[in-house]
Amino acid sequence: MHVFVTGGSGLTGPAVVTELISAGHTVTGLARSDAAAARLESLGATPLRGSLDDLDVLRTGAESADGVLHMAFGGDFADPEPMTRRDRTAIEAIGRVLEGTGRPFVSTSGTLVMPAGRETTEQDAPDPDGVASFRIPGERACLDLADKGVRTSVVRLAPTVHGPGDHGFIGMLVATARKTGVSAYVGDGTNRWPAVHRLDAATLFRLALEKAPAGSALHGAAESVTLRGVAESIADALGLPAVPLSPVDAAGHFASPFMAMLYGMDAPVSASRTRALLDWSPVHPTLLEDLAHGDYFATPAAVS
Repeated sequence: MHVFVTGGSGLTGPAVVTELISAGHTVTGLARSDAAAARLESLGATPLRGSLDDLDVLRTGAESADGVLHMAFGGDFADPEPMTRRDRTAIEAIGRVLEGTGRPFVSTSGTLVMPAGRETTEQDAPDPDGVASFRIPGERACLDLADKGVRTSVVRLAPTVHGPGDHGFIGMLVATARKTGVSAYVGDGTNRWPAVHRLDAATLFRLALEKAPAGSALHGAAESVTLRGVAESIADALGLPAVPLSPVDAAGHFASPFMAMLYGMDAPVSASRTRALLDWSPVHPTLLEDLAHGDYFATPAAVS
């Protein structure tokens, strides 16, 4: 299969491109810079210069492909509306090319679109008032194409996609602990977060592309961890105390009140249907194993 990929040069993207090529697929990747193009070429993919705003380029990439994998997303999270609009417009542009072809189109979202406070499944409805509601229009735009002859699916990634070079939420916790001298969690720390290793996520994207039924919502979550467990692992590695913080104190401790709220969320999800549907079996290290043996503490990260 020849696959057109957006977001192939980001943090998770290279693992996905490598997984696709290793499985015998060929890849053309959207590249908005010389550095992105060079990264894709180094992985064995063919770069196509452009961005998500270049709709003609997106249509060209989709027209020449047997399937499309859309991972690119970004901008100013303080003002998510332009990001949401760009994502939905890009998905609709790609979708119009694929209508009636039966080709696969896999888009990306996050498990934080789901209602908090209970374990949700792939078949539950996203929360329109949740912290990641700005991802819902893109989900709907993609999944709606199933009624127009496109084999669509959406992979909702866990908020923590871990592996070498992770500078996301867990990297920020490590950096904050270094800066403040304590590894903190909110309340009693029993709130749960999904996590998935980058290489297991890459396998899931490939399986979705190869065989996900049209209209599938998939959960890229290999495990559930407590934020207290994460904080204690960071504390052990840095030789610092692990301390609980009230929500009020956490708002001043972390990078922003919004981040404090995220770190205090209970957001577990089930991936049972995803595993059964695609025969997906995560095999790579867990988050706590990565904290114990990975590179999270090799180089101090900056805290904004």
